[in-house]
Amino acid sequence: MTGNIRVVIADDERLVRMGLRVVIDAEPDLDVVGEAADGAEVVPLVRELRPDVVLMDVRMPGIDGIRATKQLVGGMAEPPRILVVTTFEHDDHVYEALRAGAAGFLLKRARAEEMVQAVRLVARGDSLLFPAAVRELALRHAPAAARGAAAPDRGPIGRLTEREAQVLRLMATGLNNGEIARELVVSQETVKTHVGSVLAKLGARDRTQAVIAAYESGFVLPG
Repeated sequence: MTGNIRVVIADDERLVRMGLRVVIDAEPDLDVVGEAADGAEVVPLVRELRPDVVLMDVRMPGIDGIRATKQLVGGMAEPPRILVVTTFEHDDHVYEALRAGAAGFLLKRARAEEMVQAVRLVARGDSLLFPAAVRELALRHAPAAARGAAAPDRGPIGRLTEREAQVLRLMATGLNNGEIARELVVSQETVKTHVGSVLAKLGARDRTQAVIAAYESGFVLPG
């Protein structure tokens, strides 16, 4: 990326928007370029301003954050990275937003440094995962057959090579490329190539979508 990271904040609580703006604007490489009080406002605002990252509350009146995420991800050729901002990490709305295309989620009680780090992380194309929370949510949403025993490899996951399957399992634990490289004793460039292949074969936009697919298919078991 070149230039500052442009951020739009979408939350129906004015005080929350103010607090997030203060944190984001205090950083020299981050700029809040717009605010929206609900999902109906954020969609046209994002299309107009073209931010890099949207901080999206999931529970808003009118169009909620899940529908807004779907509209942005599905309706734009180059959608922004969407970071869900939530009060409860085990909220089913969070999981639905991740399935809709959000890159990750951030708790409203997170420290300022955690917030800005999360924005920078998703802006450069990485996913922000909380493995334990995602596993718990996946367990509630996974088909019954996928909860008790590993489902046979089928569909897109069945097309993964043995090494790609290893990489996907490690991704599901929340490891980044460097950590996966150390675990498999390969270079980070090799891991990056495998991750790209996994995403392409699964039709996943990012690591978050690939991990959710792994859990929901039974390829990786929650717990």
